[in-house]
Amino acid sequence: MRRVVVTGLGMINAVGNDKESSFKAICDGECGIDRITLFDPENYSVQIAGEVKNFDPSTVMEAKEVKKADRFIHLGLKAAQEAMLDAAIPEDTDMDRFGISAGSGIGGLPAIEKNSIIIETKGPKKISPFFIPSALVNMLGGFISIEHGTKGPNLSSVTACAAGTHAISEAVKTIVCGGADKMLVVSAECAITGAGVGGFASMKALSTRNEEPKKASRPFDADRDGFVMGEGAAALILEVYEDAVARGAKIYGEIVGFGESGDANHITTPSLDGPARAMKAAYSMAGKPKLDYVNAHGTSTPINDKNETAAVKELLGGKENCPPMSSIKGQIGHCLGAAGGIEAVVCLMAMRDGIIPPTINHETPDENCDLDVVPNIARKADLKYVMSNSFGFGGTNGVLIFKKI
Repeated sequence: MRRVVVTGLGMINAVGNDKESSFKAICDGECGIDRITLFDPENYSVQIAGEVKNFDPSTVMEAKEVKKADRFIHLGLKAAQEAMLDAAIPEDTDMDRFGISAGSGIGGLPAIEKNSIIIETKGPKKISPFFIPSALVNMLGGFISIEHGTKGPNLSSVTACAAGTHAISEAVKTIVCGGADKMLVVSAECAITGAGVGGFASMKALSTRNEEPKKASRPFDADRDGFVMGEGAAALILEVYEDAVARGAKIYGEIVGFGESGDANHITTPSLDGPARAMKAAYSMAGKPKLDYVNAHGTSTPINDKNETAAVKELLGGKENCPPMSSIKGQIGHCLGAAGGIEAVVCLMAMRDGIIPPTINHETPDENCDLDVVPNIARKADLKYVMSNSFGFGGTNGVLIFKKI
């Protein structure tokens, strides 16, 4: 079977506009969650989110083209540009064998909301001709493939909060099956709108700690009361191991296992069984190695964190066999369809630098979340095998295992 490695990374989120600054901020325990500025949240029960700051879309595409793409595409373009530069792809690369795999949970929600208002207030003739192509999830890959000239498979995953992880596993499958030699994986999300925040708030899924935004997202803490929405994007360059070695590329790690499952349980409430089966599938594919770190889905919701803890213990045969496990959602919020991609980038950089990012805002232990969650302070560690979890609405689960080479 063809081996697949990662040779380029890009990332943008609430604590940084590139991979190095955001990774450092995450490891330093900085929090990018604050009062919402993308719209006026005054009349909303939830008024906080992890917004990307100081980002100008005209830096990633011509100013006259900006209106043709929604914000999630702008963020994806930024991450993809960084990953492509990082990978130093040779000019003579066969672009017919270079594909793209994109992921987003919702896509262009701002454009959908904006144009829905226009229909009601100004009539259908005032709808923007760019509305549909700016909002479609697959246009994330469309815009980016046009910019970089990738002519291989152009795929999209729309699997809620597992989309970023599934985009990576789909890219791995494409390379392993011979459909491409290289794949640019990008996941992006921007759902911090009135409809997005209002919709999740009506489900009682979000934290309501409006007066303490920096402490609102608290994975595995006994006083957690819901997740905090975030936005951002991530990109990874995947290629055949032998090709990467032949061109002297730096290799962040190898993807040695992935697992996917469905809960068949509830449209929004996660189960224990579904995530556990996805972990077992990835773990078995990887050869059941000794895991050194688990990057948890860790949403800061009461049910997810309890079930994920139990599933990891079930996978590894008890608490005593479990490695450190942390969640970075306290720092950047839950980036929905981009979360899995961002967390994959963080896993690979953690292996590179030998450090485990902390779970911040962990103040009160929960007996149902009793693993070592690396509370509040990052920890140096030699990381050879790392697992990353993503679980989404509809009971869709994705798990990845990376190996340091």
